[in-house]
Amino acid sequence: MTTARDIMTPDATCIGEKDSLADAARKMADLDVGSLPICGDDDRLKGMLTDRDIVVKAVAKGRNPADCTAGEFAQGKPVTIGADDDAEEILRTMADHQVRRLPVIDGHRLVGMVALADVARALPDRPVGDLMDAITS
Repeated sequence: MTTARDIMTPDATCIGEKDSLADAARKMADLDVGSLPICGDDDRLKGMLTDRDIVVKAVAKGRNPADCTAGEFAQGKPVTIGADDDAEEILRTMADHQVRRLPVIDGHRLVGMVALADVARALPDRPVGDLMDAITS
């Protein structure tokens, strides 16, 4: 049984909930990623921040990214997957929430990220194709 721990990218880089959106944008650029998990001082996952959030919810509304914190954009409970959850659960969660990446948690601690590409490399074509249909339709 392939688990999230088996296929995830370990040591996900967080943006602190008190860090600015400008800091988050620089970190995304440095890492060449389009999203970052938002972590609190307690090392718990507070949400996800995307490059689209920065542009649409801040810049396009005339807000200065240097004056906005990542925590302001942590909306609702983040969708996660447990480190020991199997690949079928990963697929189900991605499809149900129409997301392409999931933070992987062990207890309450963020231990990695699993992306659609990780799942595609680890599983046969058919389930991944079904997921793509679910996410893009």
